[in-house]
Amino acid sequence: MTLKKLSATLIIFAFCIPIVSSQKQTGQTRKEYIENYKDFAVKEMLRSGVPASITLAQGMLESENGNSTLAKKAKNHFGIKCHGNWKGQVVYHDDDRQGECFRKYNSAYESYQDHSDFLMSGSRYSFLFELDMTDYKAWAKGLKKAGYATSPSYAEMLIKIIDENELHQYDLSGASKASTIKARKKADDLSKGITAGREILLKNRVKYIIVKPEDTFRSLQEELDLLPFEIYKYNDLARDEELKSGQLLYIQPKRNRAEAGSTWHIVKDGETMKEISQIYAVKPEALYSKNLMVPGSVLKPGDKISLRKQLKGTKPVIEKKKKIFEEEEEEDSEIRFEFDK
Repeated sequence: MTLKKLSATLIIFAFCIPIVSSQKQTGQTRKEYIENYKDFAVKEMLRSGVPASITLAQGMLESENGNSTLAKKAKNHFGIKCHGNWKGQVVYHDDDRQGECFRKYNSAYESYQDHSDFLMSGSRYSFLFELDMTDYKAWAKGLKKAGYATSPSYAEMLIKIIDENELHQYDLSGASKASTIKARKKADDLSKGITAGREILLKNRVKYIIVKPEDTFRSLQEELDLLPFEIYKYNDLARDEELKSGQLLYIQPKRNRAEAGSTWHIVKDGETMKEISQIYAVKPEALYSKNLMVPGSVLKPGDKISLRKQLKGTKPVIEKKKKIFEEEEEEDSEIRFEFDK
């Protein structure tokens, strides 16, 4: 090789080295992703009740640790498409089909908020909020059961990410902060001599109140020292429901069976299991299970609902439950989380 050719080769090689090095530095690692977004996940856990570890794991998995095109171009960490009632900014990206519409956010935190709101507002995910918000394994399996993703190993993937990166610590941190917030507020109220001035009633050993005309979800959360999601969770309410004066509202979790003396309920015309649940302070899923019914079953006038004892017989098979989720999935198919490929 001549000196001239050798010099040219060295010059080319010298230029290539920083380019390759720069490319390696552009990708965000999982450790960096966690450090950048863990506070968002904990903040959303306090607001919504979704475990921080689950939110982080889903964000890491679906945005490729924040390196996906959608995460970079649209601050979209969960691959949410822009169907439904979305009125914000959009971007177009090739996914299952070319040029699909995806939601675009002004910040990554907006994406995290939208992720929580989606889970809170979707009827298929409502059962998740009955789970302990520090039980990430149950949440991961519940997301798969509800049809969140089509991959048969989705729950295992989330659990593996959480375990490998010790994300459960943020669930414990969030739960601790929630307890601290409640304790501080209670102490502040006592020091200021604040009293709710409201009668707290009891049914089936569960505390409840009667809604006043001026009550709102926010005012009750502040007055009763509840986290934002708890009133919805304890009363099986959708996020778009409105409070009505005179409405019964539980401020503690309902129980798995009615109090002694309340053995049966005879269904009235048009009555739902949710309404029966509110009458006796019993969780609707417990009533369905005791009566060997598939959740969501339509009740008929005259049906006899067991409130305390488990009826004998065969419980609904898993396939029937899956069918419910598939039907709900078809109804909600316009808003889905997708992997960015």
